[in-house]
Amino acid sequence: MERRRWYKDMVFYQVWPRSFKDGNGDGMGDLWGVLEKLDHIQSLGCDGIWFSPIYPSPGADCGYDISDYLDIAPEFGGMDAFRALLDAAHSRNMKIVMDLVVNHTSDEHEWFRKSRRRIEPYTDYYIWRPAGPGGKLPNNWDSNFEGKAWTFDPVRGEYYLHLFAVKQPDLNMDNPLVREEVKKILRFWLDLGVDGFREDVITYISKKDGLPNDHIFPIYKGMRHYNHGPRVHQYLAEFKQEVLDHYDCFTVAEAPLVWPRQALRYIREEGGQIDMMIQFQCQCADCLFTDYLPTKFSLRKLKRAYSSWQNRLRGKAWNALYLENHDHPRIVSRYGSEEYWAESAKTLAAAYLFQQGTPFIYQGQEIGMINWRPESPELYEDVQTRYNYTHSHTKEPAQKRLERLWRSSRDSARTPMQWDGTENAGFTTGKPWFSVNDSFRRINVAAQEADPDSILNFYRKAVALRKRLSCVRHGVYREHFRLSGRLYAYSMTGQKERILVLCSFSSRPMACPFPRGFDRKTARLLLGNYTAGAPEILRPWECRVYGWDLS
Repeated sequence: MERRRWYKDMVFYQVWPRSFKDGNGDGMGDLWGVLEKLDHIQSLGCDGIWFSPIYPSPGADCGYDISDYLDIAPEFGGMDAFRALLDAAHSRNMKIVMDLVVNHTSDEHEWFRKSRRRIEPYTDYYIWRPAGPGGKLPNNWDSNFEGKAWTFDPVRGEYYLHLFAVKQPDLNMDNPLVREEVKKILRFWLDLGVDGFREDVITYISKKDGLPNDHIFPIYKGMRHYNHGPRVHQYLAEFKQEVLDHYDCFTVAEAPLVWPRQALRYIREEGGQIDMMIQFQCQCADCLFTDYLPTKFSLRKLKRAYSSWQNRLRGKAWNALYLENHDHPRIVSRYGSEEYWAESAKTLAAAYLFQQGTPFIYQGQEIGMINWRPESPELYEDVQTRYNYTHSHTKEPAQKRLERLWRSSRDSARTPMQWDGTENAGFTTGKPWFSVNDSFRRINVAAQEADPDSILNFYRKAVALRKRLSCVRHGVYREHFRLSGRLYAYSMTGQKERILVLCSFSSRPMACPFPRGFDRKTARLLLGNYTAGAPEILRPWECRVYGWDLS
């Protein structure tokens, strides 16, 4: 079957299922709740949904520790709810994308339980090593979440590798039997009717032979020995050729620490193994490598990331565009301004929605949800957040360490969706599984539905405009005023039309410049986040999209 490129015309909505909508009143978001809110998702102009994991899981990493790949967790409604949702989405011409998490499993997965007892054929499904000389760890690698990357298993009498939480042992993808299991997973969901996969940390699945020590990386020791490992392209090509190429589906890879040149080896339209890549560079304009190493926000850094991916992928591969997801704090609190909350949320939307690529909108982003600021660190659920609080900056006062979590924790993106101003933000009639952000009384869907100038309605207008503009898909991106630290300006030029996007990242007014060759007199204002004002001045956090007919 020919794999068509329908994803290029789409806008996806990411659902973090446990916090989206509770359909049965037990306090946990579920697929019945998603089914109830399909109208909302579709009203944004979104024609696809990416689900964060909805498989059975002990919940050590909010579902990214999977104990059964071929089922839907009962708390989300089980397979009955999933089939109902899949049918309802397809009847609306919407696509459904699952999270594929195959770098690691839960330590409660049947494979691990048998592997630790050396039951064939599972003995080498995971990466086991004996202790080093003097009882030392097998190597000096760090995990991404919880200390060192090795944990001793008393049943097997050896250490197992876990690049993430202790309860997330890494699979041994060098074992061909493990790769056959991955193919079974892919076929199962594709045969059921799923339209594609977001592949979690897929660039980590091949580790360097011998698992050598890392004496170069100051943090995340070992990453250079497993990110973009020696056989990653071979294994991804195997999955593509033996499974994915036989279905009309698409794949998007999550890839930490990747740059366009590396990405092209994965996603080049001729010869690549993946269709798109979720890169982290656009999430590093206010931090070093990770949200837990914050720096001052730099618009120039953000613009370099956007322009690099637009320019280097043009004509060769397709971009995945996003501002938020479940792994990062809320973007208005990071890159925007809570003082100019609505204006900055709209400007951030315009900054990415008119670039070439497939946009992803994360739940709550469309109403400008902001970071959560609990009074106690014990209220956080995330394993990475808890570890950082107890092990980082431990000499600082507790309040300052808590404030670091307010700035950095990905739990800010995981609080329940704010549907209205009633109890529990309209998320559930029961006791919510996680704290509701106190901002729900002023930031919620119901309030914004009633306001034609709301962030929600701006997203609807922006997505609709994007879909009408052929230059966004087929045109050429160009950044203007590159050295400005307050203005992001870019154009998309096609055969018949051209747009200019101007985004102020400042709380002070500024002149509204037009690049050379762009006629201000013939420009049509297609979209903006302020009512009419002086055309020569950009007000705080103002955005404008201008258009020209070139036919």
